[in-house]
Amino acid sequence: MVFSDKKSLTRHKLRDRVFGLVFRIEFYDKDDLEEQIGFFEESGKEEYLEEDLEYIVTKFRGVLSSLSSIDELIDKCAVGWTRNRMGKCELASLRLGIYEMLYDDDIPVSVAMDEAVEIAKTYGDNSSGAFVNAILTKVKDIS
Repeated sequence: MVFSDKKSLTRHKLRDRVFGLVFRIEFYDKDDLEEQIGFFEESGKEEYLEEDLEYIVTKFRGVLSSLSSIDELIDKCAVGWTRNRMGKCELASLRLGIYEMLYDDDIPVSVAMDEAVEIAKTYGDNSSGAFVNAILTKVKDIS
């Protein structure tokens, strides 16, 4: 029997790792993102339990497959802002939050919103959390 000192990550930590992949969207061509997933999986074999790694990659692929509809919602709800003007952290937080709000039935909408705001606060600047919250509230109101 093989024992591992790896422990399953909390949902918050899993989401944080998904955010890291979603953040890459703005820096790589869509065709290169599969290669990025491969790099992440290869480096994660030592760090993550197999089911955690699968969760992270599956959720990221879900965001990718829904990206055009997610971005349409961002464009519709971010009055006065374009995605090009947004901080990359805020944009990635929005993409992940909207994905969880609309496409992940396991995550309550309020939790998806709170977590996206917390990620924006952690990685963005002082106004990032409020910015993300305002847009996600509009998304919630129209969906």
